[in-house]
Amino acid sequence: MSSAAEQEAVAAQRAAEDGRPAVLVDGARRGAPLPAVPVRPGAPVPLGARFHTGPDGVAGTNFALWAGGAEAVDLCLFDDRGRETRVRLTELTHEIWHGFVPGVMPGQRYGYRVHGRWDPWTGARWNPAKLLLDPYARAVDGEFGLPPEVYGHVRDWPDQSVADTVRDERDSAPYVPKGVVVHDDDDWSDDRRPKTPWADSVIYELHVRGFTKLHPGVPEELRGTYAGLAHPAAIEHLVGLGVTAVELLPVHQFAHEDHLLRRGLRNYWGYNSIGYFAPHAGYAASGTTGQQVGEFKRMVRALHAAGIEVVLDVVYNHTAEAGEYGPTLSLKGIDNRRYYRLQSDARRYADYTGCGNTLHVVQPHVLRLITDSLRYWVTEMGVDGFRFDLAAALARSMHDVDMLSPFLAVIAQDPVLRRVKLIAEPWDIGSGGYQVGAFPPLWTEWNDRYRDAVRDFWRHALPDVREMGYRLSGSSDLYAWGGRRPYASVNFITAHDGFTLRDLVSYERKHNEANGENNRDGTDDNRSWNCGTEGETDDEGIRALRRRQLRNLLTTLLLSTGVPMLVAGDELGRTQRGNNNAYCQDNEVGWVDWSLLDDPGWRALCDLTARLIALRHRHPVLRRRAFFSGRPQAADGLRDLAWFTPRGTEMTEGDWFAPAATLGMYLSGRDIPGRDERGEQILDDSFLIVLHAGERPVSFVLPGPPWAESYEVVVDTAREEQAGPPDVTHPAGSAITVPERTVLLLRAG
Repeated sequence: MSSAAEQEAVAAQRAAEDGRPAVLVDGARRGAPLPAVPVRPGAPVPLGARFHTGPDGVAGTNFALWAGGAEAVDLCLFDDRGRETRVRLTELTHEIWHGFVPGVMPGQRYGYRVHGRWDPWTGARWNPAKLLLDPYARAVDGEFGLPPEVYGHVRDWPDQSVADTVRDERDSAPYVPKGVVVHDDDDWSDDRRPKTPWADSVIYELHVRGFTKLHPGVPEELRGTYAGLAHPAAIEHLVGLGVTAVELLPVHQFAHEDHLLRRGLRNYWGYNSIGYFAPHAGYAASGTTGQQVGEFKRMVRALHAAGIEVVLDVVYNHTAEAGEYGPTLSLKGIDNRRYYRLQSDARRYADYTGCGNTLHVVQPHVLRLITDSLRYWVTEMGVDGFRFDLAAALARSMHDVDMLSPFLAVIAQDPVLRRVKLIAEPWDIGSGGYQVGAFPPLWTEWNDRYRDAVRDFWRHALPDVREMGYRLSGSSDLYAWGGRRPYASVNFITAHDGFTLRDLVSYERKHNEANGENNRDGTDDNRSWNCGTEGETDDEGIRALRRRQLRNLLTTLLLSTGVPMLVAGDELGRTQRGNNNAYCQDNEVGWVDWSLLDDPGWRALCDLTARLIALRHRHPVLRRRAFFSGRPQAADGLRDLAWFTPRGTEMTEGDWFAPAATLGMYLSGRDIPGRDERGEQILDDSFLIVLHAGERPVSFVLPGPPWAESYEVVVDTAREEQAGPPDVTHPAGSAITVPERTVLLLRAG
């Protein structure tokens, strides 16, 4: 450990290099001797802070930090009053600074100060005045505010064009959260993962806080937390719907952006990660000095016990440190040049994410950080898969998106990660970033072409019906290559980003004024139809039409081939009041409103959703594991998939290239490829799905043999209530009247 005099000398040298006066902050007063803390060499692996008992029976914590270009690293320990003790780590192995500190127990708060050159023009931004979060910290205590002290540069420098080049010497420690030493001793031996096959999956995207914040069945002190999601009242709704997986909006520790804090808002969605191993402390009911880890694990166990998988939405493409004018919280101060992609002018950041920076995943230590994090969440936190935000940014090699990139190659061969659910958001904002259909086998993708086609069909805006045919049948034009299957397509109509389902049929324009950005944020390409009036209305005719459109959209989604994804609250008619970018609305706008279930109309919508999911689970023809061939499978000419016009005739090539409001889709349960778990042929009922988006009723002739002798109506979205007397049966060849804007599901007999 260096003396105070040596530290003064180092600070003076830094100041001389930068042309500014020396300021040294040591947690006590300037120049005071640091308390003596025993430190042993320890080990360079694993990275992070690991509590254990050594072979001599001494308990303590091993600290290991990769900081390749650093000149020195100080471990900073904080007591309950925030007083800091620094420990110089002198052991350096393969660019990893490490040391074992006896007596450091779980619950200890800590951070790092990393010494090195300050030369932003070459990308070097070391600043030991800034306390840095350990990238491998498994728990974080405290919230990130963004006062001037947390910036590595002088934020209010008179010449703002070069402000990021002037080093700020103020101590950031009082203003930033600290990592927490956590003892991991859970072997998950009592947990049973559901391991739901992809083809059988139904995904439910939810926000940990927003899902239970208003739930009347969850105790008030647990609402908005991991414990709240684990509560029986919350799980009861998920089980009642029949979903097989929850996809949680980001739960990695994240920070709130400065521009939001200045407007009195907060980052609600959490796409601003800063700690890839730490469950976000703000969602913990039990405490933030390590208790959040156990609470998260108990939530996962409770969901698993109910047969529900846990998928995390993860943001490895960028961090909360933003660009050159952003704060210095962790990676920027550890080794800015190697953690982030920089432009040829190394002072600037390459930004493929729209968030100011992009992680340099080609660098081995960055790739290691991401894969270590992923494995940790699978093996030690129990999760079942991941949805990768802006996954194309992770798949870039030096510049271009490359499906043979190091990231994708490592995932493909990793014995842990290749076995979990992997979902790509297959785009970023950079050149060539739109990659829908391009990710390799093992991966599924959010299919925005499905979203757009279904929205356009139900607002009667498709120029022809080819696109709708592909999307309903599994998007073979996108995914029938390289051994991929229909379940490579994650079908969705709404997601957290954009209108809710109810707003999709209630608004044609975004109404984001509450975000404080003069309604400039959020997309203008909503493909929505307000049914004649913008926003909420007392007109019962319009309200009934909107509810019917919701039934049409949900029915289309849950009868399509592929993996359906619902957004929490859409089955209840949740509204964001026309806000299509509610990322900063941590309030009733963003939360699920459970009082909607008291309305018979919204209750009926929820019941229909559950009924459709149950139908999907019951009928393998609705969740095929292989693409349709469209070819006759027997002498009678029956095919696994056929398309019909309202005349009862099969569609011709000319029909596909013409606008159409009505489409008939026949699914044969006799020709399902594959075998069941006993090795027997899979047989199911056959169905005819009639989708009619026209504004007037249409006469539809039901196809005769070999397709069917008769048809039984199973679902009719023209009906508000689906339960009731036995459904109607029609003889094949007869003409039925399909009401305006209706989906019919008919069982072929």
